[in-house]
Formats: sequence, C-alpha cells, structure tokens
Amino acid sequence: MSTSLVISGLVKEYVPGKPVLQGIDLSFDAAALTAIIGPSGTGKSTLIRCINRLVEPTSGKIELDGTNLVTLKGDALRLARSRIGMVFQEYNLVERLSVMENLLTGVLGKMGAFKAWARKFDPADIARAWEVLGIVGLQDFANARADSLSGGQRQRVGISRAVMQSPKLLLADEPTSSLDPKTSVEIMELLQRVGTDQGIPVIVNMHDVELAKRFASRIVGMSGGHVVYDGNGEGLGDDVLKQIYGGESWLTA
Repeated sequence: MSTSLVISGLVKEYVPGKPVLQGIDLSFDAAALTAIIGPSGTGKSTLIRCINRLVEPTSGKIELDGTNLVTLKGDALRLARSRIGMVFQEYNLVERLSVMENLLTGVLGKMGAFKAWARKFDPADIARAWEVLGIVGLQDFANARADSLSGGQRQRVGISRAVMQSPKLLLADEPTSSLDPKTSVEIMELLQRVGTDQGIPVIVNMHDVELAKRFASRIVGMSGGHVVYDGNGEGLGDDVLKQIYGGESWLTA
C-alpha cells in the first residue's frame, strides 16, 4: 500500500496577520521525487518543516495515511515522526560520533527508553546499517568520525540515517545547497533511487531549477506563500519561471 500525504488549507504565521504559507493544498501518493522550488522567503522550508512538525502550523491539515499530524502530541507525535525521514541542509550529524553510530540514531525513535539511553542496538539494526552503508557507498567509512568526512559524504550519512528509519516519507531541506555541482548530482541521484527502491514519496526543497528538472518527476513552484505551479519539468518554461521568481533579467537567453 502506497503512502498518502494530503495537505489541506495549510497556513503558517510567524507573525500574526502575516502568513508565510497561505492555504497550501497538495497531495502526494506516489513513490516519486517531488521538487519544491521558489525564491527565498516564499515558504519552501516552512512547508517541509510543518510536515514533520519541526514548525507548528497555524491552521490546516497534514494527513499521513489518514492521520492528521497537526493534532498529534507526545508519544503519538514521536511515533509519527519516526515514520518521516528528514535530510537537512547542514547534515545535523553528531560530529564526534562515527558514521555507524550516526546511522543507528535513526532507529532510536523505535526503541524503548532504556535501550535508547544505553545505545543497546538490536543485531538486526546493526546488520541493516551495514546494508544501508553499502547502498550509499560508505561501508569503508563506518568507523570514521563524522567530522572527518567531506560535505558529500556527510550528506550521504544524513540520507542513510533517514533510510534507517524505514520511513513512509522522506523530506529533504535544501540537501545540495552546500555542495559542488558534481556532488549535488550524486546526492539527487541517491535521493531518487532511495524513493524508488523504498517505494516512498521523496519531497525535496531546492533552489537549483535545472537540477530539479533533471531529477524530479513533479515540480511544485511556490511564490509568496502560494503554489503557483504544479507539474513536470517540461512545463517549466520562462513564463512560469517569471511567475515563480519574478522579473526576467536573471533568465538566460
């Protein structure tokens, strides 16, 4: 059964009366990569972070397989979050821990409190971690400290940690913004492959339009807190890009 994420009437105000998100309606139910693009300050990161409740929505619904995430609290919220993988722009790794230890933090949310505190990981989780490291090509770095890795390697660890959760949904907040062009392509290839192999939706907030067109089967364009485009890369012509970003001097001939 495929994952269903339905966002209805989502509003977020950091300052009362000044919404950053203005009634967002979107649904995701396919094991495909969706890119969310738009200018800075238009609410892309806020949208991603509202989905996993890192940011509290002001109003609206976010339903994951029929459960409204907005209303959840306590243990129910922690359980829901354990089903949502998150990849961050700045990696959010524990720098002093090894790659393997960082990976295994992805299963802490599913362990009992004592086992989590004592880091008593199930042998099956350790075996799974080795398997995931193989998927991202980091088995040789299992015992390396996170702070010894390159940016691309750190982002691979971040993706691996999310995959360790066996998530129903994977979110990525500007995962390539700190990386060089070659590494950015490799990370997008990896995110695309994870979505296909795991059979889950992957939603990526990003600035690089050409990278979005290359890897995303669906592109959502946002401007001023609204969705102004929802389609594939072929429909993302200059007129649509001007509607999303404004102006035209930045467009290449």
